[in-house]
Amino acid sequence: MIEFSRVTVTYPDASRPVLSDVSLTVDEGELCLVAGPTGAGKSTFLGALNGLVPHFTGGHLAGRVLVAGRDTSRYPPRELASAVGVVGQDPLAGFVTDTVEEELAYAMEQLAVPPDVMRKRVEETLDLLGIADLRNRPLRTLSGGQQQRVAIGSVLTAHPSVVVLDEPTSALDPTAAEDVLAAITRLVHDLGTTVVVAEHRMERVAQYADRLLYLPGDGSVRSGPPAEILATSSIAPPIAELGRLAGWSPLPLSVRDARRVAGPLRSRLRKLSVVGRSLSVTGSALDVRGVVVRYGDVLAVRGVDLRVGPGEVVALMGRNGSGKSSLLWAVQGSGPRSAGKVDVGGADPATLKPRVARQRVGLVPQSPADLLYLDSVDAECAQADTESEVPAGTARGLLDRLAPAVAGEAHPGDLSEGQRLALVLAIQLAAAPPLVLLDEPTRGLDYHAKRRFAAILRELASQGRAVLLATHDVEFVATAATRVTVMAEGEVVADGPTREVIVASPAFAPQVAKILAPEPWLTVDEVGEALG
Repeated sequence: MIEFSRVTVTYPDASRPVLSDVSLTVDEGELCLVAGPTGAGKSTFLGALNGLVPHFTGGHLAGRVLVAGRDTSRYPPRELASAVGVVGQDPLAGFVTDTVEEELAYAMEQLAVPPDVMRKRVEETLDLLGIADLRNRPLRTLSGGQQQRVAIGSVLTAHPSVVVLDEPTSALDPTAAEDVLAAITRLVHDLGTTVVVAEHRMERVAQYADRLLYLPGDGSVRSGPPAEILATSSIAPPIAELGRLAGWSPLPLSVRDARRVAGPLRSRLRKLSVVGRSLSVTGSALDVRGVVVRYGDVLAVRGVDLRVGPGEVVALMGRNGSGKSSLLWAVQGSGPRSAGKVDVGGADPATLKPRVARQRVGLVPQSPADLLYLDSVDAECAQADTESEVPAGTARGLLDRLAPAVAGEAHPGDLSEGQRLALVLAIQLAAAPPLVLLDEPTRGLDYHAKRRFAAILRELASQGRAVLLATHDVEFVATAATRVTVMAEGEVVADGPTREVIVASPAFAPQVAKILAPEPWLTVDEVGEALG
């Protein structure tokens, strides 16, 4: 279904090709996972499947890419739309109509599909993806998981041979992610559609994949069964890392399979003690009292009380739409707040001038590119150092720790999503204000980058800074957070030490906790340290 024959992709002024002499095949009806470090070329690989590379992105593509028998170098993306359907990272940004049914029909209208056929395909797609009850709903009122399924349906109605998804679960809570993955696997098993998924959160997808395409970052692509590739890859989900540590062969990729072989490991760990992260907090870096956030008739935050002390890293968790982002913006001061008080170092950020407020509170939003406005990475870093009044090179040093080898002369708009996020994190963390707010800060970051990011947060905490981050990334929370606060429908429903809160929740428990339960282990690093 997909064939790469000695494909090399080189962009203008690049020192080396992004893809170099790549040859591989993907068979019909396969679920193919594309993975690799941030900036390794995954977006270029996906773009080559529907002709965006090189027709839209520029650069030079040598070799041949065949998709459903079509040479993508000879067909522009609009002529490949009937063969290749693409769903981007942000489904809402790709919607062009107002309601679910209209969105499902739009692609067929562009392809001149007869009206009677359109109606039939819309009904089939609504049933296939389990969204028939959403037919007349406005797209902006849907949850993240619902929007993602509608986005998949909007390309599916064109009956493409290949569906390409770029980080389909990165912004979703665990339950919504499972719903989307169930829809994806149904396409593969019930319709025989070839699905290509690029995803940094490999722990969510690896168990369903038939093939793993691993991009190590040197221009090559390794292709093979997931367990075989993950046995030696530099980036792997926690379940594979635990399997390599324990010497399991073949590597299990699902919690069920891992638990079946984990008995001896659990027995060994039962005799050992977990070294927990204890924190004695004195004082308050953030004090939230009775905060209410209302959007028209919608009550997003309902009288929340929250205290974060110096040195704490607190994770806000909960379903999409539970009020996490609204709470962060209310704390930062520029978001709406209908009632309640916020105290950061003796002042309410909403009452301060923007420059003064930034010295007390730093916020990285879900769309980090909104904070970038200069024409090069070096210029952004230098400006951040000047505004934060820190030594030259501070922001660049943070960027190199998060995402090494990002070219200083590169335009921020040309970076990968993960590199762009790393740049914004470096800019905001350079100022190191007493309170740091992060909204989904790990989207687009690979496992190594997340480890480095967690280390930076621990450094900030050790300096007495307070960190409040809203995230669905349970593996990152297990590594980085000292405390977890769970929200539901605008209210706090759980609050306590990380180990107690996430182990008690089937939805929010990390893979290691599920595999080793009832033993209270959260991460592979904890297990490795205990075993010596």
